[in-house]
Amino acid sequence: MPVLDRDGVTIHYEIEGEGPTVLLTHGYSASAAMWRDNVPALVEAGYRVITWSMRGHGQSDSPDDEAKYSADLTVADIDALLDVADADKAVIGGMSLGGYMTLAYNLKHADRIRAILLIDTGPGFKNDEAREKWNVYARERGDALLEKGEEALSASAETRLQAQNFRGLRNAAYGMLTQNSADAINSLPGIQVPALVVVGDRDEPFLAASDYMAAKIPNARKVVITDAGHAANVDQPPQFNAAVIEFLNNLQET
Repeated sequence: MPVLDRDGVTIHYEIEGEGPTVLLTHGYSASAAMWRDNVPALVEAGYRVITWSMRGHGQSDSPDDEAKYSADLTVADIDALLDVADADKAVIGGMSLGGYMTLAYNLKHADRIRAILLIDTGPGFKNDEAREKWNVYARERGDALLEKGEEALSASAETRLQAQNFRGLRNAAYGMLTQNSADAINSLPGIQVPALVVVGDRDEPFLAASDYMAAKIPNARKVVITDAGHAANVDQPPQFNAAVIEFLNNLQET
């Protein structure tokens, strides 16, 4: 099992396949395991795929120190993963929190991005009041997971594919799930690379956000996965895989 040491925090990752690099980041309280029905199809289509578990998730470390969790550290982890894979550029994508981290990565390292995948996610909030409401929810969710464990996991399928460290999830909620600016949402019109916005047709909290991102990103297209909830790639792998592979193949032709 390959691991990356990030100043004493061990990050678990996997690299499979050969070809143009695609890095995928999971959602909050999930892990790299959520991509298990997607990676083989992407590899067969001729792509090299990096999957990994963020701090506090899956087989990666879950430090007790809350200072070891932040969006900036997550962005730096993604950058380090590209370095270890010798990938100067990659398609960067993520689901839910992973999608938000993809936008955060673009803010600092747009020069390393060939294209963006935004899956069942949102771009954050322009309004301070709305952002603080989200942050209250994020902290409450982390506290509930620490207190109740599996009982507090969401019903979305991706959260139950691997055992989690609930102290790590609590710290990740406070340090990574919370947001502190409108930078991500304000960045959408300036994204210079192609983007694919994917959303499940039953993922009601993120339908409007997906429409918004698809409208604001200049070179974006949106795909709705039918009969899918918040983890469209887990609920309907064949539909999801076909949509992403078509998008990636079109990149190769341009």
